Amino acid sequence: MSGPIVPGSGAGESATSAPTTGGSSSSASEAAPAPSTQPPPQQPKDQFQATAPEQISSGQLGPTIRTYTNLVIVPVTVKDSKGKEVPGLTWRDFRVFENGQRQVLGIFMTDAAALSVAFVIDQSLTSDVMAKVNDSLASVQGALTPYDEIAVFSYSHGSQERTSFTGAQSARVPAVLALTKETGTEELLPINSGPLAGCSITQNGSCVDPNIQPGRSAGNSTFITIPKEIHTLNDAILAAAKELSTRPKERRRIIYVVSDGKEAGSKATYKEVVQYLQTNNITVYGTLVGDSARWGQGYLSRFHLPFQMYDNRLVGYALVTGGTLDAENGVNGIENSYAKIAEEARTQYTLGYYTHEPFIDGKYRSIEVRVERSGLDVIAKKGYYPSGLDAR
Repeated sequence: MSGPIVPGSGAGESATSAPTTGGSSSSASEAAPAPSTQPPPQQPKDQFQATAPEQISSGQLGPTIRTYTNLVIVPVTVKDSKGKEVPGLTWRDFRVFENGQRQVLGIFMTDAAALSVAFVIDQSLTSDVMAKVNDSLASVQGALTPYDEIAVFSYSHGSQERTSFTGAQSARVPAVLALTKETGTEELLPINSGPLAGCSITQNGSCVDPNIQPGRSAGNSTFITIPKEIHTLNDAILAAAKELSTRPKERRRIIYVVSDGKEAGSKATYKEVVQYLQTNNITVYGTLVGDSARWGQGYLSRFHLPFQMYDNRLVGYALVTGGTLDAENGVNGIENSYAKIAEEARTQYTLGYYTHEPFIDGKYRSIEVRVERSGLDVIAKKGYYPSGLDAR
């Protein structure tokens, strides 16, 4: 009866069998290599988090993320000093802080995600800029994949939903975009003083027909109240966000705005819209056109003058939600920005952690994402509000 097999011996030899000759076979101790006295090289480990987060692979229709009431998902874009995306980072390169406290990563994903895009078109642009935007709309569909979906909105003196979410490659999309084209507005310089500003026909010091005076019924023969510009950017983003909030959580929710960023006359405030975006995990991207896309002038338009309208409110939305903007003046540049930003949104790093904060208190939580490499720019949302829908 043979005993257990001795490591280093033949399969037919037992532990109790003796070798026939000293030179024909060797013992188990002689056959086994001597253990090395040098410890094996070890990779540098993060003392805070020793175990790797869950790696999620995508299926045919994109990744499936199991969500829990305290799971926080943070899409992250990392760029180098030249503005190019940085691939190849691992979970060990990232540090995530919520309210100043570092969090343990529970999910790390690098696979491309399916997009739900609410495409918003500014129709209050001047006619020359509006013509360029109209010519570029045919390229919107080419920036999306068959797994994506798109809804189209427009705004000028109020927001309008052109179509609800439909397949990005459906025949409906180009038809809706064609119907969204507008002529734009004329940029005129109002005259509110001097001999050309008064009414040519007066009676008892008043204009006979207020329709023929500059400013119409808003003024008289001595002064004119210049009509205010209307750019309801806040209302348009809020309408798009409400439609996006109904989309599945595993899809990446994107609002893409083509605009000069001006905001005036909206019913919704900036603070209200930002809170809604941060509650529903929505990121704002965009292509700046017109004055906001011009070198120098585009930077100055980000600063708000008191008692004046906001010349570029779109920058604020992108910064707080973790999106990016591209400034373009030509038709080719606008067309290329669609594909560039859509690809950037699709291929972000996805980080997830389980917060220890009460998830139903409704309080704002700040988020900071760092990368343990120098010279890199990390773009991520600045914070979030817990949603009551997640607690159901």
